[in-house]
Amino acid sequence: MEKSRNLNVVPALVEAGAFQDLVNEGQTISLAQSPLDGSLGMFISPHTADVNGSKKSFARSNEEQPIYFVNPQTQPSSERRLFIADTFVIFSALQNLLKTPEHHARRLIENDHDVNVMRKLAIDFVNFIKECWVHASRPISRPDGPLQFQSDHYRSLYTCFSLFVVLFIPESGYEQAPVGDDLMEWLNTHFIEPSSEEGDHLSGLEKPWEDEIFWPYLTRVDRAILRGLNKASVFFLETLSKHPSEDLTHLTETLIPLIESQPRLQNFNTERDFAQSTRRWKDKVKALRIDMERVPESARWDDSENWWERLSDIVGILEGRPEVLKRVCDELGGDWKEVCVAWGIFVDPRLRRQDLVDIVSDILLDMPPDPTNLEDNINAALLGGNLSEALEYSLKLDPWLAAHLADFMGPLHLLETNEESDLSIRDFYILAYAEYLYSDPTLWRITIDYMYSCSDIGKLRADTILTRVPLQLRQQGQATNSETIERIRSGDIIGVLKDVNECCLQYNRESVRRTICQIAARAFIEEKSYGLAASYCTSAEDWSGLGHIIDYVLEDHIAGNPAFVEHAAAIAPIIQKLGLQSNVNGVFYYRLIFVTRYARLQELLYRKELADAASDLITIIQDDVAPASWWAVILCDSVQLLEYEHRLLFSSSQASLLLRKLEEISVKASQGAGSEYLGILSRMVEGKDQKEALKRLQLHRLPRHSKFAAWPGYSKDKDLARPGSASLTL
Repeated sequence: MEKSRNLNVVPALVEAGAFQDLVNEGQTISLAQSPLDGSLGMFISPHTADVNGSKKSFARSNEEQPIYFVNPQTQPSSERRLFIADTFVIFSALQNLLKTPEHHARRLIENDHDVNVMRKLAIDFVNFIKECWVHASRPISRPDGPLQFQSDHYRSLYTCFSLFVVLFIPESGYEQAPVGDDLMEWLNTHFIEPSSEEGDHLSGLEKPWEDEIFWPYLTRVDRAILRGLNKASVFFLETLSKHPSEDLTHLTETLIPLIESQPRLQNFNTERDFAQSTRRWKDKVKALRIDMERVPESARWDDSENWWERLSDIVGILEGRPEVLKRVCDELGGDWKEVCVAWGIFVDPRLRRQDLVDIVSDILLDMPPDPTNLEDNINAALLGGNLSEALEYSLKLDPWLAAHLADFMGPLHLLETNEESDLSIRDFYILAYAEYLYSDPTLWRITIDYMYSCSDIGKLRADTILTRVPLQLRQQGQATNSETIERIRSGDIIGVLKDVNECCLQYNRESVRRTICQIAARAFIEEKSYGLAASYCTSAEDWSGLGHIIDYVLEDHIAGNPAFVEHAAAIAPIIQKLGLQSNVNGVFYYRLIFVTRYARLQELLYRKELADAASDLITIIQDDVAPASWWAVILCDSVQLLEYEHRLLFSSSQASLLLRKLEEISVKASQGAGSEYLGILSRMVEGKDQKEALKRLQLHRLPRHSKFAAWPGYSKDKDLARPGSASLTL
């Protein structure tokens, strides 16, 4: 899965060797990264060159230039997504273990119970990978086309993860136990030697040693012994019981019981009993060697082969002679793994995990791993205790493997720490895997969970991705079910928006939640869904954003949009909610009160409920909730109420209040503050001029209306306004 560092596009943006020509023309190749999936857009763009010490900007050519879209990562296919999602469940279980109070601070495991839980989770990984390998190996038709990763890839993951568990997460109580049997089981499970037709042929012969292929085939007995496959070894050795050489049959009769009785740790209750039995068994092997040495040179041959040398190799293996192990493995086409494993069975049956490093290092000097085989190098690094190298190779094989190995290594104290770096080794590989997941936007939830399991660097990266998740709020979006869209618009937090909100709450990312609410608010503002927009601004405590929404609603009235009342009513429910919050900015709170009250005033005027309209208008002024810029507009609204022919709608004191407001506007305008007090009215006046707006306010004087004579204390000789004061308009 190792990726090339080169990104090749066809046809090429620039031919090979011609990049300097492009630069000479004042252009270069630029990249832009998509915030959705990390893909790159490649295109020709102008650049700034240094000409005689000054910067010169070249203009782009008029020629149309293509844009190439490439992704450094290969997006997971459908079956790969299933693998990612199912193994994520196990990863989450480990994170939950590490979130317990005793582990949360350092993310370390330090007791047997938790190690056993970790071992269980690691084995779950192994078993699941095995299932994927078996599934990928089945020759079945696949409707989605060939698998993105073939069965051999999952077999490699299975092999490497299994070895990690054997070496670093043994069963509780066996940490200091000899490791030979466990390694032998691993070797025979993952590197099976197939049976051959030759063996089937020889097993049917009465005198198989007379067949020309018998002695060459008998070398497989060596491998069977190296692999601990004693039954297979004994089967072919028993065929020699009828061999004409009495020396050979005698030695074979002694050898077979030795092979069958070789002590194995799992057959003993204590290591001490195992060690004692092993010493006695070794003594018997030495005795067999002495008997072999007594065979004369002339008797060591039959008609076709030197049987003594063949038998000597078998005995040499049982003796645990390193040079014999290496030579036999080399002759049989084996590799370093078989030597390392056989070392723990024959050379040093009490070999422990912590002693493997030196043994494996020496063996690898003579029998290095295949440099072209990543799996082989990972296994060599694990057995050799070079975990940093194992992770490097694992990343090249599959970032999934590197991430999940590192996730276990961290709590088990297996990774080095670098105090100078803000990013731990564990987090580095987790984030590398998360970047791979990032290439598939549908996996955003899993991606951020991996990132949030890391330190601040990972958390900030996850914050960025979370704020870029498409919320699918727009009605024209076809990716979201129409019913879901309608429920969102009715106030339900469901769908993607609900998932994102839950992530913020789960990981205590309050600032991210507020940002996402602001993003949702902007989307609703564009659709003039001001009620939802105001709700999300309130949730984000974005008071300036709420102020903008109020401005948008008021702009409807300024523009003569009849939807003003409807939009104002949509944001009205926010008032009660804000009244219970202590951190609300008072300016925006009172502006919200004003827009809802003013919308009610307009609705009453439209319905000709003038008495209620007059009462609301006076309340708006008395409570001082109207911004100064709207005073003139409100006074203009009062004219039709003042001119109502049937009865007075204002008391004298209320009329005086209107005139005082009118006078204040006139004074402020004369003092140069006309834009502040007359700006909105001037936009609503056809001429759109402050002088025209002021003129509208001075058309009629209140006392000229004879119906005001009914006011208590009214006299034709007195004005309710001082001479020269402003008058209300029609």
